[in-house]
Amino acid sequence: MTKRTAETDKAKEHARYERNAKTLLTRTNLKNINRKNLGARAIPIWLREPYTFYERILENNTTAISNVLELGSGTGMHTGCVLEQRCSVIATDISKSSLELLEYQFRDFANLKTLVCDMENLPFSESSFDLIFCSGSLSYGEPKIVMKEIKRVLKKNGIFICVDSFNHNWIYRFNRWIHFLRARRTISTLKRIPSQTTLDMYRDEFSEIEVNYFGSIAWLSPLLRLIAGGNRASKIISQVDNLINVKRSAFKFVMVARK
Repeated sequence: MTKRTAETDKAKEHARYERNAKTLLTRTNLKNINRKNLGARAIPIWLREPYTFYERILENNTTAISNVLELGSGTGMHTGCVLEQRCSVIATDISKSSLELLEYQFRDFANLKTLVCDMENLPFSESSFDLIFCSGSLSYGEPKIVMKEIKRVLKKNGIFICVDSFNHNWIYRFNRWIHFLRARRTISTLKRIPSQTTLDMYRDEFSEIEVNYFGSIAWLSPLLRLIAGGNRASKIISQVDNLINVKRSAFKFVMVARK
């Protein structure tokens, strides 16, 4: 993958997110926005577990004195659970319109700031943040560059927490390829979806790392929901993960890395 391809794909992703956010920013749609529809509770129950776990880890690692940075914030799907801890949060994204929508949704939080920036080139000094978090955005930058930037702006003993897709199960890889063919994903993001190699890179650079894996049979959820219903499908998926000690077949992972 060439640098030119990566830059072109970044421009495509930027245009897509700008377009979607501008649609949501129309006056009619703003009337329908409800913050209760954000966060893990907005995820279908049969796919919710990694996001519930992610938000619980975030809440357990932030206090009112924490200085926190969110990468790839988008419209603020998981920003609220940290804002509610009353810590100082800077939400960042390359899409200005997405951040405008995020600001609108959390306009009553004085502890929120937003900034348009690229995660490959963070405009912050070294050792600026106690915690950095990111949901599903690691594939939007060159992995090694993003990791170096995260490590640079984290304080000593600072923590990076992310939830993202895992790229080993061939069923999920095939589905993502279909999304690429339908122009819902660029080739750059497809190739950058985190793998075990990505996690090993963080393990080598950070003093401590913990990874939890989820959803080895999440691809069966349509059938499981039909047979057993959403709640039961969620429990079955979790039970299988625990039974087989899911790792390489996972759909999602949550990583906690300490500098």
